[in-house]
Amino acid sequence: MRSFMRHYVRAVEAFNYRVGRFAMYLLLVMMAVLLWSSFTKAMPFLNPSLWTLEAAQFLLVAYYVLGGPYSIQLDANVRMDLLYSTFSFRRKAMTDIITVVFMVVYLGFLLSGGVNSLAYSLGHFGGEAWSYLAALVGSFVTGGPDAAASNLGVLERSRSVWRPVQWPIKLIFVTGVVLMLLQAVAELFKDIERWRTGDADPFGTAPGTRSTV
Repeated sequence: MRSFMRHYVRAVEAFNYRVGRFAMYLLLVMMAVLLWSSFTKAMPFLNPSLWTLEAAQFLLVAYYVLGGPYSIQLDANVRMDLLYSTFSFRRKAMTDIITVVFMVVYLGFLLSGGVNSLAYSLGHFGGEAWSYLAALVGSFVTGGPDAAASNLGVLERSRSVWRPVQWPIKLIFVTGVVLMLLQAVAELFKDIERWRTGDADPFGTAPGTRSTV
């Protein structure tokens, strides 16, 4: 069991590390979009861009959601530790085990809502969102884009003037929640081993020792 936990933690953290490092640069892309927005509004010979504000919002969501698991790895999330800071090492580990369980439950509900919202954005307005998305992916794998397109409903669009489709950002959101859920389970495994062994880094995944799996 410990071998499985070690391989799981190293694989998940190696993947989320790479995703998080990629997500860091989305902030620069968002800044470039907002800079272009300001430029088009300031220059009299250019028409103000209609897509920039909403595109910047989408980039911010992607930056926040995809970077979440990486911030957990670095222990960079904000917390109130007025009592926690006074706990012993093993008591901190036990407290983290309890709080991570609550986080896993919360992320489960968030994933369920995200999947339903993603299915809605792809034209599915009833129940069984998971089955609809599974059938959509299956038709894409077996028949390609045309087969998948034949099963799509009316795509949800933004109510703005630009009116972009909503499914790409909702897919990114669902992906980010899945990665966060995987990272939360990895944190649970690490906390269990910290409580059991008293080792601050039981699987050798601290910065500088992170696996390159």
